[in-house]
Order: sequence, then C-alpha cells, then structure tokens
Amino acid sequence: MNRTPNSEEQSVATHRLNAGMVGMGMIFDETYRPFFEAVYQSPLYQPNFGICRVQLAAVASRTGRRAEAYQKATAGRIGTWQSFCEPDSIGQLVGAGVDFVCVATPDDRHFEAAKAALAAGKHVLVEKPSVLSLAELDELDQLAREKNVLAKVVYHKLLDPDHKKLRTLVVDGELQHVNSGYCTLLEPKAISTGQFAEWITGRNPGTYVAVHYIKLIDFTFGGRLTSVQCTGQRGIVGPADGPTWDSTQLRMIYQYDDGREAAFDIHTSWVTPDNFPGYVEQEVQFRFDNGVWNGHSRKRGVECTIESRTPLERKNSINNHYNGEFLEPWGARSQRGYGVEVLERFAREVADVEFGGPAGERAARIDRARGLIYNDISAYRQTVAAVQAMEAILARHASGTPNCVVRVNDARGGLVLYAPGSAEPQVLYAPRV
Repeated sequence: MNRTPNSEEQSVATHRLNAGMVGMGMIFDETYRPFFEAVYQSPLYQPNFGICRVQLAAVASRTGRRAEAYQKATAGRIGTWQSFCEPDSIGQLVGAGVDFVCVATPDDRHFEAAKAALAAGKHVLVEKPSVLSLAELDELDQLAREKNVLAKVVYHKLLDPDHKKLRTLVVDGELQHVNSGYCTLLEPKAISTGQFAEWITGRNPGTYVAVHYIKLIDFTFGGRLTSVQCTGQRGIVGPADGPTWDSTQLRMIYQYDDGREAAFDIHTSWVTPDNFPGYVEQEVQFRFDNGVWNGHSRKRGVECTIESRTPLERKNSINNHYNGEFLEPWGARSQRGYGVEVLERFAREVADVEFGGPAGERAARIDRARGLIYNDISAYRQTVAAVQAMEAILARHASGTPNCVVRVNDARGGLVLYAPGSAEPQVLYAPRV
C-alpha cells in the first residue's frame, strides 16, 4: 500500500546522544559492542522523542590497546570515536562532549569512574555490583540528584525471559510466599586465570556474579534483608591462606510483612574446568507455599557437538538468550539478547529524559525514570548492603576469623558485623539500610 506521509510524519524530530565508555574488557565485547554497532545502523525511535541516534564518541581505558584494536576491526561499522588512556583517561572522556557514560571496569573500580562522570553532569550506567559499600552508593545517588542526571545499574538477569516469567507469576499471585531459594553460577577457570588475572587478586566471585541473584531475589520477592553470612574456598587462583577466593557460599535471610522469613543460598565460583560443556553453569530453585520454580539457564534445550571444536573452542550448551549471534532469515547478521536489550533500555530512558517533551517538564521525566526500581541506583540499597556484608565477612575470614555474621538494621546500626568470640561488634554502616 502506497500513501503520502502527512505533515506530522514528515517532521519527525532527530536527536543525538554521544556515549562514553569506561572499560574495554570482556563485558564490552559481549554486550556494549553489539549494542553500539546495532544502534549506529538503526537509531532508536519512540513517538515522544522521535529518532535518536546513539554514537559511541569516546572510550577511556588504562592502556588503550584494546580500544586501538577495536577501532581497526570496526572501521565503517560504528563511526569515529576518541580513545583516552591513563593518566586521567576518565577526565578526558567526560570533557569530550559525551551525554552519558557507561562504566564496565572491574567491580572495585566502579565508584571513582561513576563519581567523575556524575560530577561532570553526565548520565551514568554502571555494571553490577555498582559499588561495594552503602556509603559509596549514597554519594553517587546524592550526586546524581544534585546534577539532575540518571544513575542506573546493569543487572541484565532481570531481563532474562525466564526470570521475567518468574516475577510475573509472583506479582500475579500464582506463586505465593517464597520460603527458600538456591542459586548457583559457576564461571570457567579461563575467566579467573585469563583476562581477569590482572585484577583478580584480593577479589571474590560472589561480588562478581552472586550479585545477579541478590538483585533478582530482592527485586522479585521484596521483603527486608535481615542478615548475611558467607564462607568460601581458596587455593586455586591464589594461596590457600590469601585474600583471593576461588568460590563463595552466601546466605541471606529476608523477612516479610507477615513476619515470616525466607532463606536464600547463592553459590558461585570462577574455577570450573575449562572443558565444562557450557560457558557458565547457572541454576535457580525457589520454593513457595504452593509451588516450586526450577530454572537452569544452561539446559534450555540446545546441545551441540562439533568434532574437534566442542567443548573447548565452542561449548556444547549455547545460551541463545543472553547474547546470541544469528544469521537472520532475511540474510542479515545480528547479535542480540537480554544482555544487549538492557543497554538499549537505558539509552531510551536517557533519550526520553532529554528529548521526550518540553524542557520545562524534564524534571517530571527524570523523576519517572528514577522510579524504575529495576535499574535506578537508589533501589539497590539492600543489594549493596549484602555485597558490603559479604566483602567484610570474607576479609575477616581471610585474616583468621571465619563464620562472622552481619545483621541488618539492628539496635547498633544499619550493618553490624558480629565475630565469634568477640563481645564488641563492628558497625560497617551506621544509618538504616
């Protein structure tokens, strides 16, 4: 059917957002790269803001080597952009005319990068676990409000279609009152001994990946976090008596409005043998008053064996939901999944704030965006509380005092660590969580 566009259709507004990227490691290659390449070819469109072109404009990294290799590999596919390396790579990036900044560095480097971007008045998207303490979270949230910009966090597992269905059944009342949960996420040894080896000393896989399930539990079931316990194993990635952890086992207790409690156990590691049939092992089980939810992200129905390639060069189990590379029926090649979708959602939220209506109504639009508790930094208090507690417990364990417990919002403070044999607890965070 052919018709002549009307005047309103002919005058669709066109805008542009310039993006800055801090960090060019594995997560950039898996999700940010395909997002920026796709949105460069096909700009965002929404009736309230029209067409919005999103351009990767600047990158900050320590040495610039990966950025240089990426520029050469993608000539013509993503446009031109600037690359800044140390010293002061982030300072140069925020001065390069970017509108928002994505932070995808190792987890203990998130805070300074996000703080610098927010202080410069840029919208920020930071990878999980956002930050490692509630004091840092408070500072970033306050800074974002002072500068009237968004501070958001990437937890792509909330967009996993299986997890969205789980939350739908909970919200609709079909699954009633969670009693307990068990989650596991096991990364291959190639992660901890390969690219991550440059920053992994003193770190743990719980902060790196257990946070996915901490947020999933907090977002899906609500409730009040009351206590955190954690233990783990050492000796493969680093010395058996050192501060670097091979695996962790985290337990959280939540209490609900009716006074009942639920216990959640999250087991993580990054030392799974490299010949394991999947890239990662991901499994969840939640028990309810009236049912059970079992989910296995590796065993979703696809298993592939290729002589001389699987399971090392290519894995037998393929996660086509997170980040799949496809040849579409119409001949185009694409890379998409919930790991990429979550980045597009953020870009749309920024475009809505900046271009989605009259300038005089921007404050209302930014308040609406901040009300999205799936990704706003202000909605991560209990998640970051669990992370800070886990970090403190493992640090005490590594120094010779295992089996500590952190209580949340007790009479002594918001986060209080109790060590066996000690009558004097340590207040990690004084205000209420």
